[in-house]
Amino acid sequence: MNESRELLEKLGYPSTDLTELPTSNKRFPDGAQYRIELPSVEGPVALEETLKEIDHYGLTIHRVSQGSGIMLQTDEEIKEMCRMTAERGMELSLFVGPRGTWDISAQPFTSGGKSIGLRHEGADQLVYAMEDLKRGAKLGLRSALIADEGLLLLTKEMKKFGQLPEDFVVKVSVQMGAANPVSVKLMQDLGAGTYNVPTALTLHKLASIRQAIDIPIDLYVEVPDNFGGFLRYYEIPEIIRVLAPVYIKFGLRNHPDVYPSGKQWESTNVSLVKERVRRAALGIQMIERYYPDAVTSKLGAEGLGIPKMISESAPI
Repeated sequence: MNESRELLEKLGYPSTDLTELPTSNKRFPDGAQYRIELPSVEGPVALEETLKEIDHYGLTIHRVSQGSGIMLQTDEEIKEMCRMTAERGMELSLFVGPRGTWDISAQPFTSGGKSIGLRHEGADQLVYAMEDLKRGAKLGLRSALIADEGLLLLTKEMKKFGQLPEDFVVKVSVQMGAANPVSVKLMQDLGAGTYNVPTALTLHKLASIRQAIDIPIDLYVEVPDNFGGFLRYYEIPEIIRVLAPVYIKFGLRNHPDVYPSGKQWESTNVSLVKERVRRAALGIQMIERYYPDAVTSKLGAEGLGIPKMISESAPI
């Protein structure tokens, strides 16, 4: 093993999982260690209820994300979500679509083929995803979720050619699956702005990834059932210390699969977002109790993909 470890070290990577859990000195552009994310905010009605609950608990939430995707929102719905988050200086991140599990291929649903995940199949699906990104950007969106290495590279090229704004945040989904320092560094090199690591990685494994990358890590501390269904609330203070800059992400256990969402799930989504905000309140109290000196960002901070409010669809 020594030869393999020595090669990793020569290449600038950690050669073992970090058992001592060093404190990360890396930060967000504003000097903060952590930010808070609420996922699965499916549409403007759910977002409005989310914001009401945030105000009720007096929380600072930096990012809301959504899984159903840009393609399943009308122009008016996207602009309304952009308006509500822009007014508060929050990031709004919508998924691209279509993707593997929504195409006609059966492989992503088989026991042996799940590794294909949400990747785009064929050149046409890549084009559709690029169109989704451009449409979102024209409507004011400045952050999107993706789960395909090829599309990730293309976002970098789209920025070069003026098809996406330079400040557009590319958030890589937990379903991408890269889980070691070299693989996640590759995602950074391809253009990832933030990276959602797999949910079940230990702090020792996560610490080795942090040594290899500079971009923010996104980490679920409560995990939806289909990603494991476990809760890591007491780990939050150490997660912040070791993984900064990090997005603390509050999913929800016992959460029905509402994707792709729509009016048929609206009342359920409202109930889910209310409980998700409550879970965030519990997590933030953990930080205040056990790591009161941890530094968080103010709303509107540099690096957030805050939408632009656009009254009419216009060029980027």
